[in-house]
Amino acid sequence: MVNFQLERTVPLRLDETWRRLTDWPRHGRVVPLTRVTVVTPGPNREGTVFVARSGVGPLAFDDRMEVTVWRPPTEDAPGLCRLEKRGRVVLGWAEIEVRPGPGGRARVLWREELRVRLLPGLFDGPLRTASRYVFGRAVNSLLRMP
Repeated sequence: MVNFQLERTVPLRLDETWRRLTDWPRHGRVVPLTRVTVVTPGPNREGTVFVARSGVGPLAFDDRMEVTVWRPPTEDAPGLCRLEKRGRVVLGWAEIEVRPGPGGRARVLWREELRVRLLPGLFDGPLRTASRYVFGRAVNSLLRMP
């Protein structure tokens, strides 16, 4: 099991930052070899389920996630979205928090606990490094992409 956190400050409004990070199919456009399908009808809310299919051919797997907390940001409170990962291979959770930052910018905190079924703890270090890299690039791309 690995835990990591990413922080970004961007020159976007809170609602726009939230929209860019919680539009689940967009994640499939920025993560290599991944396609995201929303299973439940919109709009996003607690109970929304989506599946990220990653890989190629017989090496592909589904990362099934459910939104368990859905609180978009307001002028008075930061936004928080919590995802529970419930796939056969990938388990854990992710939290996306969007709050006011300095100078009218938005501050993003992405926290994640990631477990890969049957992967020994010996691989936690490389998994943490790879996850921070892949998710960091994905968050950067999501925030840049209109």
